[in-house]
Amino acid sequence: MVKFGTGGWRAIIGEEFTKENIQKLALALCLKIKAEHVEDQEIVIGYDRRFLSKEAVIWACQIFGKQGIKVLFVDRSSPTPLIMFYVMKHELPYGLMVTASHNPAIYNGIKVFTKGGRDADEHQTAQIEQYLVQAEKIYEKDDSEEGQMPPHSYLDLVKSGMVVEMNPMNEYLDNIISMINIDAIRERDLRIAIDPMYGVSLTALCTILSIARCTVETINAQHDTLFGGKVPAPTEDTLRNLQNYVLDRYCDIGIATDGDADRLGVIDDKGHYLHANTILVMLYYYLLKYKGWRGPAVRNISTTHVLDRVAESFGQKCYEVPVGFKYISAKMQETDAIIGGESSGGLTVKGHIHGKDGIYAASLLVEMIAVSGKKLSEIAEDIRKEYGEIHMEERAYRFTLEEKERIQKVLMEDKGLPELPFAADHVSYLDGCKVYFQNGGWVSARFSGTEPLLRIFCEMETEHEAVQVCEIFEEYLHLR
Repeated sequence: MVKFGTGGWRAIIGEEFTKENIQKLALALCLKIKAEHVEDQEIVIGYDRRFLSKEAVIWACQIFGKQGIKVLFVDRSSPTPLIMFYVMKHELPYGLMVTASHNPAIYNGIKVFTKGGRDADEHQTAQIEQYLVQAEKIYEKDDSEEGQMPPHSYLDLVKSGMVVEMNPMNEYLDNIISMINIDAIRERDLRIAIDPMYGVSLTALCTILSIARCTVETINAQHDTLFGGKVPAPTEDTLRNLQNYVLDRYCDIGIATDGDADRLGVIDDKGHYLHANTILVMLYYYLLKYKGWRGPAVRNISTTHVLDRVAESFGQKCYEVPVGFKYISAKMQETDAIIGGESSGGLTVKGHIHGKDGIYAASLLVEMIAVSGKKLSEIAEDIRKEYGEIHMEERAYRFTLEEKERIQKVLMEDKGLPELPFAADHVSYLDGCKVYFQNGGWVSARFSGTEPLLRIFCEMETEHEAVQVCEIFEEYLHLR
């Protein structure tokens, strides 16, 4: 059964990510589209480099074609933000991206985008799941009637014009280039290492940075559906090779993106991995101090509170929302915020798309180096001196169904908490359980919406304090 989480529908290939479920989801969306009377407008669909991604689009196209809905098929592996941009730019009601983002290679999935190029919110995905019940019955009925299934062949749909193969990369890149200070970057003669993590960002990043006259070098650029045996998430553990490359080749910055290029990871000029929290704070600081922008910021409950300190120092406000980028983009629109992001590496800036874009964020980071005239490590040090040192500890735990029910009862129903060594200011149950300490630190525990994991985040002044609080929660919830 298809179930949506915080990042769309994701499932293990061959287990739930199957041709049948993909076509049922496509049919459910067709029913929704017709109920909303927008079937005369196209839907754009893209895919990443995962196993069966392109085939999944073709299977979906067969259903859309049979239902009389025209498909614009981006006929080469592409970044997720490209599809979001196209939905927004061309005012389409819907778009789809076949990807499981940063999940392990055994996963694939589908993200749904709605008007304005936004991630489908909980209300929209709940409606799709309701239409799935109806789609199941129609699909099974068609399958039982000879000649009804499979629908028209993909090639016939292309010949008839119901599927149009296209590549809107140029207009997406032109939009980013128009928002970046290319002239400033050209003057710096920067050397940049790129690690697309066997994903889809290479063409876009190389094009933008080459136009800006940067020297660009790449690793892990070939197509590998197993992602080199690693999870395609740009974390400190997965970017060791990029760290070494930056040091060996004297690069100004190393840039990595996840499997579908909506998140990024960064290595500074000294070979240090910069946490996504640091990148988000850096860019907000840059927009306020160097570009002279003014406006609030938005972060989720698991993202650094240093962002709040930066906002306050410039007379601005930082808003907190649940995990899920749809909440960030919605709050940004509501408050006219200039940046929004999350500790997992996704962020967006006002004036671009209403979702994560690792390619635009990377381009803006390169601009920051050029405009500030400082090395990345120097900018990070400036921020630490001004806003203080802080440490975040992140832990993830797998669980059985029984364990999940037990943890859910303890934290969310009974609202139980362990004895903590720091005085609590208040507790929030906005998304999982989050304790705010009087000393400015915090700890949160919540179930992941994309993987079967319980995640614990703790941010304190010292690493010792953060580790201590996480271990207390571990023991209290019997996670060891």
